Order: sequence, then C-alpha cells, then structure tokens
Amino acid sequence: MKIEYRNIYIHYVLTTLHRIPMISEGNRNRIEKYITGIISNTGSQLYAVYCNPEHTHILLSKSPDISDNELIGKIAISSARFINENKLCCGKFAWQDSASAFSISKGDVDKIYKYILNQNEHHKKVNFEEEYQTFIKYYQNKIFQNKSSS
Repeated sequence: MKIEYRNIYIHYVLTTLHRIPMISEGNRNRIEKYITGIISNTGSQLYAVYCNPEHTHILLSKSPDISDNELIGKIAISSARFINENKLCCGKFAWQDSASAFSISKGDVDKIYKYILNQNEHHKKVNFEEEYQTFIKYYQNKIFQNKSSS
C-alpha cells in the first residue's frame, strides 16, 4: 500500500563519537548544507538543521518511503564521509552509533524550528548533557501522562 499523504515530523539529535566537540563554527554551514542535500534526496522535507560542536539537531517531515534507521544512517554515513574527505575537522570524524528521534506534533513544528535555529544562544546557558536530559524527561513525561490518562 502506498501512503499518499504524510504528516510525520521528527526532531533528530546526532552526537559526535564520545561527544568530542569536532564541528567548528567555520565549517558548520558547509556541513549543514550537505546534510540538507542528503535529506532532500530521500524525499523528506527539512525544516531546520544546526550543527553544534558535539551534536546536531535536525527537524524534518520524513518521507514514508524511508525508515528512521535508514534515513539517519544515510545522514550519518554520508556526512561523516564528507567531513573526512574535505578535512572539515581535526582528526577522524565519526558520529556515535545511535541517535535520538523525537516525534513532534504539527503544532510544535514552529517552536522546535526556532529552538534549533537558536542553538548558539541556547548553549551559552545550557550544555548538551543538560539539554539532552531535559529532552528525555520531557518526552518520557509526555508518554507516561498519555498512558495514565487512558
């Protein structure tokens, strides 16, 4: 069966291997543009991408023709190859073997979009570990609240 209409919004977080800050501000835009191309080639619609030194946020509407694992795998493998071939960081670049995916309601797309594009200011106040733990708690609470109200 073919899905004709989709409304699947996902906020992905990829982390550099061992959370080592490897993405420099000077190369951030080039890496983001490359990731944009990867996503476009999968039939998915990118809303926002921001590469921090040790992690990257991506907000997109995922094509139903590709699984989460396949999509994030393509992004990780292709972008790591691009970064290494173009020597966009010191040493060998790699992503961790796992990423996070958070489903987003259509009503939250604008809020998450602004949040991602404001990463530079956000991380002046909150480090990545604090940010990530907040995501986990927020989404777990949402899941548990929904289950308990059933």
